[in-house]
Amino acid sequence: MQFLTFIAFTVLVGVISYLATRKTKESTSDGYFLGGRSLTAVVIAGSLLLTNLSTEQIVGLNGSAYQNGLSVMVWETLAAIAMVVTALFLLPRYLKGGLTTIPGFLEKRYDTSTKTLTSILFLSGYVVVLLPVILYSGSLAISGMFDVPKLLNISHDQSIWICVWGIGIIGAIYAVFGGLKAVVVSDSINAIGLLIGGILIPFFGLLIIGDGDLLNGLSILTAENPEKFNSIGTKTDPVPFHTIFTGMMLVQLFYWGTNQQIIQRALGAKDLKEGQKGLLLASFIKILGPIIVVLPGLIAYHIFEGNLENVDSAYPMLVKEVLPSSFVGFFAAVLFGAILSSFNSVLNSSVTLFGIDIYKQHINKNAEEKTVVKYGKIFGIFLAIASMFIAPLIAKAGSLFDYLQEINGIYSIPILTIIVVGYLTKRVPAIAAKIGLASGCLLYIISQFILQPYFVSNALESAKNSGITDKAGLALVEAQAYPHFLDIMAILFVLNIIIMLIIGKIKPREIAYVEHYTEQVDITPWKYVKQVSIAICVIVISIYIYFA
Repeated sequence: MQFLTFIAFTVLVGVISYLATRKTKESTSDGYFLGGRSLTAVVIAGSLLLTNLSTEQIVGLNGSAYQNGLSVMVWETLAAIAMVVTALFLLPRYLKGGLTTIPGFLEKRYDTSTKTLTSILFLSGYVVVLLPVILYSGSLAISGMFDVPKLLNISHDQSIWICVWGIGIIGAIYAVFGGLKAVVVSDSINAIGLLIGGILIPFFGLLIIGDGDLLNGLSILTAENPEKFNSIGTKTDPVPFHTIFTGMMLVQLFYWGTNQQIIQRALGAKDLKEGQKGLLLASFIKILGPIIVVLPGLIAYHIFEGNLENVDSAYPMLVKEVLPSSFVGFFAAVLFGAILSSFNSVLNSSVTLFGIDIYKQHINKNAEEKTVVKYGKIFGIFLAIASMFIAPLIAKAGSLFDYLQEINGIYSIPILTIIVVGYLTKRVPAIAAKIGLASGCLLYIISQFILQPYFVSNALESAKNSGITDKAGLALVEAQAYPHFLDIMAILFVLNIIIMLIIGKIKPREIAYVEHYTEQVDITPWKYVKQVSIAICVIVISIYIYFA
């Protein structure tokens, strides 16, 4: 019965997506890559949320909350402010320029080679980091939820291969053959299911704690675990409080404002009003995100009395403990939708970047739009197949996922830097952007993968020689041995801006850059955008003050 419920909900999403997209003209670039520039606020918001939420975040962030408490909610709440900045500052400029890809702006502002370098950085991050990890982590969740090894009488490794290819093929069909509109429509439906299913977990968990009384359960949870309900992260927490004002905001701005995988949804808006409303709706819902990705971790800590050996098992164990069996099939389908969303969103963005910025620019400059879409799809199929072969191998890499997450910093801050400088200045030249990209990537690699291990290992060795052997003491020594990676990002961001401005002063562009309005969509802003933006910021600040 659980499996039938899973199949029924999954098929329903596919049928609705087909019916909603069958009239979209996907032979054109705008039709395929941007859904015909016809996306409305609700669809944009739903796709943004589900593209962001995936199994590694739902499981991983709840595991982090289980271990560290409420302070990890910063990944959700600060995202709301980043979306506000995007809606007010970046999106109007993107739509004014009629952008299909973010690197497309860099070509207009700097030159073609800057655009190509940035597209390659994006593609490298997606292919090497995101696609295989999404497939592998999603396959672990689905295989465990349905106990695939036992169901099919196969080994664990074989079940992972089957799930990887199942998720990969379905995701590729959505992303490669359906285009952006198929992706965002399926995302919107799954987002509703994810919100419902995600809220059910803490709902049933609090009922169990409160012996059938929801409010009593919440009261018991907060009263007996007060140390877990502090929004201010300590030095040894994954996100110390001070990093909110350094690199954390930069990471959020890159992710929500310049990351092709995310911002492509807003680029497909029918006009600026719908794009801004979509971003702000997603922003408001994001504030409620901790109910799904943080609160269950805190509930798990109380129910299991902090005795779980692996913190990442907190969420799966809680689901198994509190969710009635009649809901398991539906919840599995929702998680499957979250996995698919992340996979097909990254894949669709990769196809877009290749088709527009690589194929059209360097392989066949005279290609018709239909040809660009065709070869973009071929590249997408190749990419999907490659990621399906790579994904199961991640099992042999141990803690590779955590390692890969840090690798994202190699390209995120350099790209954000050249975009910000590009919009805020008029005469900084293309050579400054190239140097900014190169220096940002190189300095981050030196900092995080050469200097940090050196300083941390020396500090831990000295601490042990001094008689410090307890886990908490060593964690504090490690935290103080080298700046947090978010602080490093902020330092490099400022340094790169200074380097680019100095170059711009020494060798400025001969002609000042002027952004032209392409008139592809109406860029009249939503009349309530400022009021709603202020309200969202006030809510976020109030939440921090309340839980401080």
